[in-house]
Amino acid sequence: MALTLMYITNHPVIAEIAQSAGVDRIWVDMEHIGKEERQGGLDTVKSRHTLTDVRNLRRVVTSSELQVRINPVHDATDGYLGTEEEVERTIAAGADVIMLPMFKTKGEVERFLTAVNGRVKTVLLFETAEAVSHIDEILSVSGIDEVHVGLNDLHLAYKMKFMFELLCEGTVQMLCEKFRSKGLKYGFGGIARVGLGMLPAELIITEHYRLGSSAAILSRGFCDANRVDDPETVRDIFLEGVRNIRLKEAEVSALSQNQYMENLMTIREKVNQIISKK
Repeated sequence: MALTLMYITNHPVIAEIAQSAGVDRIWVDMEHIGKEERQGGLDTVKSRHTLTDVRNLRRVVTSSELQVRINPVHDATDGYLGTEEEVERTIAAGADVIMLPMFKTKGEVERFLTAVNGRVKTVLLFETAEAVSHIDEILSVSGIDEVHVGLNDLHLAYKMKFMFELLCEGTVQMLCEKFRSKGLKYGFGGIARVGLGMLPAELIITEHYRLGSSAAILSRGFCDANRVDDPETVRDIFLEGVRNIRLKEAEVSALSQNQYMENLMTIREKVNQIISKK
């Protein structure tokens, strides 16, 4: 089964381009609570999208799904609405899928799922050490549609130097086996264009297939649309990039188990080279 490809943007023109190129989900990222404290000083995506962005993209996202990452579970403050109201407004704005980040406990997941109440698809973003520690009780909650492993925050939680270390020491494999045992659709991390990336995208795509993953984010290494002024250049990047990913998927889907393990060995070698320079 082909990977569900996701791209984060709040620009309607970029969303339309990504959709027309075959991106499966356009992702509006409203998460901001606690993000600067966790990732301050790091070269990571800090989007600060809004409900207005959800409504604007809803007008153009017609064949892809519209996914929204809300904030971690929280109570209302003078400055921002609480989780229940955030979920209500996100659904009203037109989201097809809502993603919950940075949860640590079963109770937080239950609160989120109760607020959604089956009205749209739900995705749990596993990206805290506590969530990993409590994975069995969290996955016992009914109403979870999909799960994703957030390599960036999770590797920070484990004080690792590089997010793809999590592919090397077994954490991602363990999580995928847990997800598969529950019959959940699952994915992890992001990918650049084929041939690009500090860890080449083709190695990561192959590992997705070895682990039975079915979703990946298209990273800034795939296309940083904020740095490309010409929409037609962005369109060309997406059309060629998505096509090459699909071709690579067709190729790696036919590999043997031995070939998958050889790919994992190559990942470990390259990751070791990368972290030795950090």
